[in-house]
Amino acid sequence: MPFALPSSLGRLGLLASVVLLPVSLFAQGQSAPVRGLVRAASGGPLEYVSLTLHRATDSVAVKTEFSDSQGAYLLLAPPGRYVVSGALVGYGRTWTQAFELPAEGLSLPALELAATAATSLKGVTVTAQKEQFERLPDRTVVNVEGTPLSAGNTMLDVLGRAPGVTVGGNDNLALRGKSGLLILVDGKRVPLIGTELADYLRALPAEQVRSVELITNPPAKYDAQGGAGIIAINLKKDQRLGTNGSVNTSYGRGQYGKFTSGFSLNHRQKNINLFATYSYADRQSFQRLNFSRTYFQDGGQVRSRSLLYNDTRGHLQSHTWRTGFDYTLSKNTQLGVAVSGLSSRVPSQGANTGQFLDPAWVPTTHFTSDNYRNLRTPNQTANLSVRHRFTPDSLGTPELSADFDYGHYGTYRDLDLFTSYDLPSVLKTRLIGDQNGQLSIWSGKADYIRPLRHHLRLEAGVKISRVNSDNDVLFLQDKDGTLVVDPRSTNQFHYDEDIRAGYATLSHTRPGLTLTAGLRGEQTAVEGRQTVGNASFTRNYFQLFPNLSLERTLSPAHTLSLTFSRRIDRPTYNAQLNPFRSYIDAVSYRSGNPNLWPQTSLVAELTHTFKQKLVTGMSYTRTSRPIVGVSRLDADGLVVATFENLSAQHYYAFTFTAPLKPTKWLNLYANAEVFYIYFDGQLTDGSRPAAARPAAIFSSNASVTLGKGWTLDLNGNYHTPERYAFERVKSFGQLAAGVQKGLGSHTSLRFNVTDIFYTAPLRSTATYVPLQETFRNRQDSRVATLAFNYRFGNDKVAPSRKRATSAEDEKRRAGNVQ
Repeated sequence: MPFALPSSLGRLGLLASVVLLPVSLFAQGQSAPVRGLVRAASGGPLEYVSLTLHRATDSVAVKTEFSDSQGAYLLLAPPGRYVVSGALVGYGRTWTQAFELPAEGLSLPALELAATAATSLKGVTVTAQKEQFERLPDRTVVNVEGTPLSAGNTMLDVLGRAPGVTVGGNDNLALRGKSGLLILVDGKRVPLIGTELADYLRALPAEQVRSVELITNPPAKYDAQGGAGIIAINLKKDQRLGTNGSVNTSYGRGQYGKFTSGFSLNHRQKNINLFATYSYADRQSFQRLNFSRTYFQDGGQVRSRSLLYNDTRGHLQSHTWRTGFDYTLSKNTQLGVAVSGLSSRVPSQGANTGQFLDPAWVPTTHFTSDNYRNLRTPNQTANLSVRHRFTPDSLGTPELSADFDYGHYGTYRDLDLFTSYDLPSVLKTRLIGDQNGQLSIWSGKADYIRPLRHHLRLEAGVKISRVNSDNDVLFLQDKDGTLVVDPRSTNQFHYDEDIRAGYATLSHTRPGLTLTAGLRGEQTAVEGRQTVGNASFTRNYFQLFPNLSLERTLSPAHTLSLTFSRRIDRPTYNAQLNPFRSYIDAVSYRSGNPNLWPQTSLVAELTHTFKQKLVTGMSYTRTSRPIVGVSRLDADGLVVATFENLSAQHYYAFTFTAPLKPTKWLNLYANAEVFYIYFDGQLTDGSRPAAARPAAIFSSNASVTLGKGWTLDLNGNYHTPERYAFERVKSFGQLAAGVQKGLGSHTSLRFNVTDIFYTAPLRSTATYVPLQETFRNRQDSRVATLAFNYRFGNDKVAPSRKRATSAEDEKRRAGNVQ
């Protein structure tokens, strides 16, 4: 809902005055040194280890340096509360305990890194291995690269096993039970949801991904989009010197085969780094979607019933590529260019059987359908980035960055639906559909970071983005051998969106306390037009999105943090706003709603951390005008799956995370999300949401080092029964296992089995005034996969301290690179 700006100027002005304090008020002060040694667990010093100083409150990277030949390092920063991490290819990432940095400086105990590689007489060969799950103060990091369960899998498979993430019956992603997520791939927004987003993630091989970040309360520098938070997918980037690369191939078998293969190349020397990746996937699958519907007349009496059985076989073929370069213009300035593409084709063939029955269960209508569909999605993106670090002063190093992005997403759908009726009379119908969708996104942004006096840090930036969406769909009916335009379904829809944003964040750190206040403002202008009915709408509104976080150290073992933010979820261009029809079978289809309003959320969370490991949290979210998926009856009596706004949504949650290491060969990660969601409001037909009940998501992962190059992973999750809006969802879950064996210095073999007991199929019932709908969705989720990976080239990482790329991974993970 747009802010009532005049009535809120007093409070907003006060917040803005706190956040946007003039820089001139702060004179310059002194930084304090952090000294230490880093060595291998075997006792020897380690050179070229990347040591990063993080703010303890949110893991933001403040400074990065390399250790010298004696393993010594020096980091300069204003006094405050910090954590230091050490990373080196072939060694597990290691973190210090949180510490207070006094004005006179501090020497830390030696930091020990445990090797995860084999050695040979001719030298040292390494294979990086991180803990799969890292719980940080403001996010959970899932390290995908090199794990047994990522082999031959897609990103949708990986996200389905991530802590607190679920994939719903309509392929909708949710985090901690909440929908409305901002999906980023290498910092760039993916403007898709639901089935379209799922198809995109199915076409993105997990082999190309380094890590995934689950951010539930993002800072002001991120777009305000995403009331449930952000899922940031970070692609791989090789840090080794010289010419390097890898080749991978895998084959999986469920009911149908799944083949993936690809390669990566990287050349790094002096001031330039060139990279290229490519992957091809050929994955066959099935979907068995069964509906049981009851239709009601006035007074709630049963009018009729229907039973529908949809069996579809799909064949995904995709090409994913990425290429570009990083160039060091000077010791303080770097330029980056990257272009990427993901082109997929998914032909599918379905056999549908349906029958309608009267209240006494006597058949009145019976039909069979052959449904032929073909979906093509050619997507391309391009990015130009510039990073400049100013001359360091006594306070630190100011930094300015700028990014310019372009993305084009095409959607081409062909449909041929042939239906034969044999009751009450013999009748044949044919519906042909042709959809052409074009989505273009332009954006530019600049971010500035400046350490200030009195333990303050300023971050500020601006962003401009423009979206153009053009959709044209033509449906033809076969009338006695003649194709005639179907006016009910044929349409054209055009959508334009402009967003201008600016933000500022001020952080203050003193012993035992860290306070961060941010404010983001976004001006949105929207215009939509559709041919049918010559309908159009325009919206122009300005909104403010405050963000506040407070962390207090009660003792060396106990830390409390409190966060508050306001966020927004604008309806997506193609899936939620676009009124076009995507037919499921002869009597049901999906369609968007151009009359949707954005939903806005107020999010508050209190978190307690015990000994930097065990994390418990409580949170509350109130969402105005929540967007929910519903089923309606159209004017022709067909069931349409669409979206509507309700009045409000209330969300209460309790979370618990326990990363454990009982022995040096076993890592355990347990996560629990218990939540309670209820809705206010009703649909225009009088339908009200189901009565709420508590629900929970439990997930765990065990990583076992077996010795002699063998590792084993076990991953499981369980989602209890849940009531969400009009739906009652039954319990579901999955168990997966994977094993990996190193074959020499550069080769690995991985084998995994997903959804071992086939417990992932979804079942739910949705109830409305005119109908009740129960469905079961089964897919080809139980799959055994064998994967092979070979790396070649130099294993030595770049040693130069002056290269921006040396800290790039840390910055992206810590939130400095959007």
